[in-house]
Amino acid sequence: MEIQHFSHHHPLVFIQAHSVASKAALCLGCEKLVEGWSYGCNQCEFYLHKGCAELELAPKIQHPFHPKHPLTLLPKSPHPGGITVCDFCGKNFEGFVYNCNDCIFDLHINCALLHSSIAANFPHSLHHHPLHFIQNHNEEVGRDCSGCQKPLSGPIYHCLDCSYPTFFTLHKECVELPLEINHPCDRKHPLTLLPQRPAHPEKCSCYLCKIQWSGICYTEVDTSYGRYCCSASGCDYIAHAHCATNKSIWDGTIIKEGYDERHGPSNLITDVIEQISIEEIMVASKIKHSYHHHNLRLTFSGEIKDDSQCDGCMRPISNPFYSCEQCKFFLHKDCAELRKEMPHPFHKHLLTLSNSHDEYGYSVCGACHRLYQGFSYRCYKGDCCFEFDIQCMLLSDTLKHPSHKHPLFLVHNNKGTSCSACFRKLHSRDVAYRCMKRCDFSLDVGCATLPLTAWYKYDRHPLTLTFSDDSEPSQLYCDLCEKEREPNNWFYYCADCDNSLHLYCAVGGLTYMKIGNRIKGTGHRHPLTVVKNIWNCPPCKVCGEICNGQALECKESECNFTVHWDCCRVLQRTI
Repeated sequence: MEIQHFSHHHPLVFIQAHSVASKAALCLGCEKLVEGWSYGCNQCEFYLHKGCAELELAPKIQHPFHPKHPLTLLPKSPHPGGITVCDFCGKNFEGFVYNCNDCIFDLHINCALLHSSIAANFPHSLHHHPLHFIQNHNEEVGRDCSGCQKPLSGPIYHCLDCSYPTFFTLHKECVELPLEINHPCDRKHPLTLLPQRPAHPEKCSCYLCKIQWSGICYTEVDTSYGRYCCSASGCDYIAHAHCATNKSIWDGTIIKEGYDERHGPSNLITDVIEQISIEEIMVASKIKHSYHHHNLRLTFSGEIKDDSQCDGCMRPISNPFYSCEQCKFFLHKDCAELRKEMPHPFHKHLLTLSNSHDEYGYSVCGACHRLYQGFSYRCYKGDCCFEFDIQCMLLSDTLKHPSHKHPLFLVHNNKGTSCSACFRKLHSRDVAYRCMKRCDFSLDVGCATLPLTAWYKYDRHPLTLTFSDDSEPSQLYCDLCEKEREPNNWFYYCADCDNSLHLYCAVGGLTYMKIGNRIKGTGHRHPLTVVKNIWNCPPCKVCGEICNGQALECKESECNFTVHWDCCRVLQRTI
């Protein structure tokens, strides 16, 4: 059987079983491989699928992608150069084309045969034109989604008014995104889904890519795509749509219309007993805190004992602070005003302020892995074991550290990297500050929050945190423990007296344990007390070296027992 087709000057012969395996050939109508029934020319390499050849039976069609005028089937491009750009998929092609000459509108025949319907109830705030829903686009659309920037696949919504090169096409799941969400990464305001460019620069950094469990990219946000932005004026919080709705960090909470968090239940953990007016501002001068059985009084200035610590953050106490007149309980004013519940970008549930610890009297922070006896924020939902001490809970997203020229960003997936200060290998869920400029520079939270100065009892000057050392190898030792120092590790140094100390020797390993508190489970038959030895330094009962600085001591009269914390852990393993 032969036909004379309008696209070719020779007769075409019907081929009942054209096999690509036997002879590869492209259909010159749709530009796909020919298989099955087809038509071919015996005189030249010209082939058409049977379906493509039969399109000439309807040379003009009325198409929903271009409802204003009928489209005419043409055998080749009507444009100079013989190349056509499809106004639906944006691809270049040389085959058959459905064309509107008046509007210069072209459709590749594969796109012309797609089935679509007008999308109902599409949010007008996201796009000002009607969208067409296409259940299956047969992978014809090779560009990215206008919302999430990922390749288009599955059902899509497409705007026919926004043609090449300013396409607007969305995944079905992107269309179904909530218009406003309550997100733990912005603790004050809801995030609003925006399709248009806000008052941000052309490119912005996403606040969320850096904390995804699956990996760290901290990529820029192209503001010509959809993204979530903070709805408050003056707040520049911005996130990719797919980052903000990642199920590992967002619990699916959607803000109800008209919600105002100021009218919600109180999130404070203190009761105000007395107030005073300071420059027309009312300040709580006496409070009852949930985690202490006596009232606490505010001190703005006054003498502070050197060993006084805040019972919330465990750092040395400083003004202003609340204190108990009956016992040694202190709280920085900021620590006393911590909220009962807080979100955190590394966890999808609200975290609750806690002062409880395990049976041994202390806890381990999930971010810095330090022992602590102060307040923490914990998740009490299901099997979650998420817990950060308040120092790590309140860490800033970004850090400008004197050790590195670029800003560092707080991230939660550091597998395969090492801390650039102590060279400890980091694991998948270790929290660290990282440089995103491909510097291969990371600081674990413990090193990133080291004090810039420390004191050594045999030096009248403060020792400065130092990031490199070009001394001779024979000079690389610690003046406290007299052991060698690694040449690339940070250390504390006094240039005037030429004193050098390991980080651990300078600040100790029990920084966030309160002096005088007792702990159990140490391998010793009695509870041990946290002490800080400066001049009278007894030897460690395990290693025999002096216990200088923080140590654990048995206060029972019949015992003469003092031990380093690290040696205490050795003792635990031997019992």
